[in-house]
Amino acid sequence: MRLLVKISLPIILLLTTALGGLFWWANQPLQLSNSPLDFRVAAGSSLRSAIAQMREAGIAVEPSLLAMLARLNRADTAIKAGSYAVKTGVTPRQLLNKLLKGKVTQGELTLVEGWTFRQWRARMDNHPDLSHETRGLSEAQIIAQLGLDIGSLEGWLFPDTYLFDKHSSDLDLLARAHRAMSRKLDAEWVQRAAGLPYKSPQEALIMASIVEKETGREADRILVATVFVNRLRAGMLLQTDPTVIYGLGDRFDGNLRKRDLLTDTPYNTYTRRGLPPTPIAMPGQSSLRAALNPAQSDVLYFVARGDGSSQFSQTLDEHNNAVNKFQRGGK
Repeated sequence: MRLLVKISLPIILLLTTALGGLFWWANQPLQLSNSPLDFRVAAGSSLRSAIAQMREAGIAVEPSLLAMLARLNRADTAIKAGSYAVKTGVTPRQLLNKLLKGKVTQGELTLVEGWTFRQWRARMDNHPDLSHETRGLSEAQIIAQLGLDIGSLEGWLFPDTYLFDKHSSDLDLLARAHRAMSRKLDAEWVQRAAGLPYKSPQEALIMASIVEKETGREADRILVATVFVNRLRAGMLLQTDPTVIYGLGDRFDGNLRKRDLLTDTPYNTYTRRGLPPTPIAMPGQSSLRAALNPAQSDVLYFVARGDGSSQFSQTLDEHNNAVNKFQRGGK
C-alpha cells in the first residue's frame, strides 16, 4: 500500500502541474496574423480539422493543448460550423467558448424591390462576404445549379435584407430568395380576389413586377394594378413603358423615344396585347398583394402628377385632360 502511495503521489503532482499549466495557457492571449481576423469552420469538421482551419487562417494555437482543453470541457464534439471573427487579446478559452456557442459572424446583403436579376447579380458579385460560385455562369446554368424548373430568375427572387454566414455561397442566397418569393406568391395566390384574368401564379408575378416598376408610392400600387387588370379584362393594350424599357435591354440609354414604343419586341405592350413573357423586375410584398387583390374600380388610365403620385381616370377624355394638366402644363 505504501509503495502504491509513493508511486501515486508523483503522478498526482505531475497531473496537477500539467493541468495547472494547461489552465494558465488557456487564459493567455493568442497570437494572430492580423486583427480582427476572420476564419471559417467548415460544416462536418472534426475538432482536429477545425484547429487546422484556424491555424491556416492565422491563429497561432497549439493543436494538442486546445484539443486537450476541449476534451476536458467535454466539448471536442460540440463545436459549431460557421464563420467567426476574433481580435487581439482573445484567449484559447474564449476561442473555444465562441466555437461552442456558435457565435458566428454574419454578412448582410440588401436586395432592392424593383431591381432586375442583372442588378442583383452585380450586387452579389461585388459583395466581399460571399463565395462567388455563380460568377461566370449563365442564367440558365445558375437555374440548373439551383435545380429549378423555370425559364428565368427574373421576378422569382424576393427583395429583402438577407443575413448569412460569411463566405456562404451566393447560390445558397439565391436559393433562399427564391424560396421566399415562392412562399409569398403562393400565400397571396391562395387569398386572391375572384375573377382575375390570370391563368397561373406566374402571370400574377408578371403583373406584380409591372406594378413595382410603375410606382414606388404605396398608396398608388393597388390602383395601378387595377388599371392593368381592367385593361386585361377589356382586351386593351397595357401600354406600360417599363416593359418596353426591359425589352430594349442594353439599347436603352435612359431616354424612351417614340420609335422605341413602335419597335416590336416580346416586351412591347404598345404593340402586343396581354402580359409580357416574363416578369420585368423583382416585386415586393405590396406589389404582389396589389396584383392579386386590385381595387373595385373602373379606372383604365393613369398619369404621373409630377410629385410621385398618379392621377387615375376612367375615360380617355378624363385621361387626356389629366395629361394636359400634369404633363403639358395646361390649366
